[in-house]
Amino acid sequence: MAVREAEPVASLSEVKEAGLDREDLLGVYRNMLVTRGVEERGHILYRQGKIPGSFYTGRGNEAAAVGVATAMGPEDVGTPLHRDMGVHITRGVEPWRVFAQYMGRSDGPTKGRDGNVHMADARLGMIAMVSHLPAMLPVAVGCALAFRIREEARVAVGWFGEGASARGDAHESMTFAGTRRLPVVFICDNNQWAYSTPTHLEYATEHVADRASAYGFDGVVVDGTDVLAVYREAKRAIEKARGGGGPTLVECLTLRMEGHAVHDDAFYVPKPVFEEWAKQDPIERFRVWLQEHANMTTEEEEEIGAGVKKLLNDALQRAEESPLPDASGLLEGVYATPEDLDTPHHK
Repeated sequence: MAVREAEPVASLSEVKEAGLDREDLLGVYRNMLVTRGVEERGHILYRQGKIPGSFYTGRGNEAAAVGVATAMGPEDVGTPLHRDMGVHITRGVEPWRVFAQYMGRSDGPTKGRDGNVHMADARLGMIAMVSHLPAMLPVAVGCALAFRIREEARVAVGWFGEGASARGDAHESMTFAGTRRLPVVFICDNNQWAYSTPTHLEYATEHVADRASAYGFDGVVVDGTDVLAVYREAKRAIEKARGGGGPTLVECLTLRMEGHAVHDDAFYVPKPVFEEWAKQDPIERFRVWLQEHANMTTEEEEEIGAGVKKLLNDALQRAEESPLPDASGLLEGVYATPEDLDTPHHK
């Protein structure tokens, strides 16, 4: 099972075969704009001193995040990480709640109880991340195992970075999932730098996805700046898993276009590398594709852009009005009680 390198999506007909119509495509474009806009405004909030702690973005990763999330079914679950804001947006998290989370307000998904990017809305099928990034993969695999035991036609999607692939919990998760042929898809956001460590010092294979065959399942490498190619490959992998075909490792190759976090100026990345990848900006790339293949008009483009700008401006105002949490409720919803569990393990 050699790793496969995915081809770009060449035509509108190919997209329709994969399940997206023209309105869907415009929706994907809008979600990518919202994703970047949320993080750009987050940068401003941080500089204004309104975001406690540090701040992380996924600039350059919008296509990978939105593409995978678009391929997920409504009952599927996922564990998106700090570069995957597009997953939250695509799954339906309202931008004003993201801004509230950034600022530690009570209307954020964690109600001010966790770090500004440690968020997820469980009602939308997402599980909040922790800072030890590969630790989310066993969680996704556990969900997949539960789906298997319950005989539910659902799939779990687990995200990790190429740096996290060096950790034991990533290996253990894939070993277990491959052995049991669980309905899980592993998404590697390969942005080429584990903080300041380049990929050639991270692993000896050409691709992270080359490892998939050793775990007993398929691996595919896709251009992470091509939202439609990401969608197509994620859709194939998810439906394969749903049908009993086992896991797939999808490696989305991108470049982290900003530092690890706001405190990092990424001086270690050669300037020509940034310049080359800037030519493949995922939003600009998809905008041109829509013009050439889906006849997106200037009027449509301007309407979408204006709508996103208004959405985000209104969202910021609403989030600013969200109250700070009261310290008296600090422990509410933090610890599970026996009554919270369907089948408590101790009974």
